[in-house]
Amino acid sequence: MVSIAVNRGRRNVAMLGIGAYRPTRIVSNDEVCEVLHSSPEWIYERTGIRNRRWISGDETLRTLASAAGERAIVNSGVDRSRIGALVLASSSWLKLTPHGAPSIAYDLGMNGIPAFDLASGCGGFGYALGVSADLIRSGSAQYVLVIGAETMTVGLDPTDRGTAMIFGDGAGAVVVGPAEENGISPTVWGSDGENAEAIAQNVDFLAYMDRAQALQGTDPELEPIGRMSLRMEGQRVFRWAAVTLPRALSSALEASGVSKEDIDVFVPHQANARINELMSKNLGLADDIPMANDIENTGNTSAASIPLAIEEMLVTGKAKGGQLALLLGFGAGLSYAGQVVTLPPSPIESSF
Repeated sequence: MVSIAVNRGRRNVAMLGIGAYRPTRIVSNDEVCEVLHSSPEWIYERTGIRNRRWISGDETLRTLASAAGERAIVNSGVDRSRIGALVLASSSWLKLTPHGAPSIAYDLGMNGIPAFDLASGCGGFGYALGVSADLIRSGSAQYVLVIGAETMTVGLDPTDRGTAMIFGDGAGAVVVGPAEENGISPTVWGSDGENAEAIAQNVDFLAYMDRAQALQGTDPELEPIGRMSLRMEGQRVFRWAAVTLPRALSSALEASGVSKEDIDVFVPHQANARINELMSKNLGLADDIPMANDIENTGNTSAASIPLAIEEMLVTGKAKGGQLALLLGFGAGLSYAGQVVTLPPSPIESSF
């Protein structure tokens, strides 16, 4: 009987280097309120956000992702010729075809490697990190570059009180590879399709195309369907988060084999400061455990938020390389993904 070959991978994997890119334009609550009917104080009270970064000039999702990826490679010390795959976590790449990862791999001088996009909303980085760790464990790649990148403002309605004040743009990346000690726990993940429409585009692509074609006809009664933008039912999402996420955090700790007393740093998705404080309290983490608060000056950057938050904590000294961090991403889908990880070394080249 013919025997089919099996890949042999590495059991222990870790994040070996991190990189990030933050757009140059800083948008304050005051600026947002020039269009949005709100106040800077109300926005901060409800979300924990004072400022956010928006792309400007020639910045695009592709340039953000490539810059973050380049810094992650440099900071990891891994030769790019040894990186065997690239995973782009994003929900704002503007084309279904071609997808973004191959172009970014080309920009980074790694043309030809397997490169694919992964869309799982704000939980995308956690999904991509889990998939990449398993690629290495299975022997499908030795090193993987994981990039979470978003330009959420491209589809943002500046008059929508549910989203306009929340979202920002940015990119964060990590190089994942073999390590002496395991630095990435099994991923705990899930989704709730019953409530998926709580975060959604206002128009699906098929309806948009049908209306666009109809407008080319002769019916004068047809009105334009309008620009596609993101809509969110904040209270519905908050209720889902309050029930689902504490259980997800407990499951992530259980799967990791470590206790909450072993956790040095808490890095939740930067969606809303109130949700994050509630999760920390419900989990029973010690009051002195540092918790990421990158949302205050970066906003919600969806799949980019966790690597951006890790980089900010490392650069500012709120966290140190080698510490144990509990991660949890959550959002559109409604999906979530969590892990316990060993933080990578503080970056030499940072986004600050």
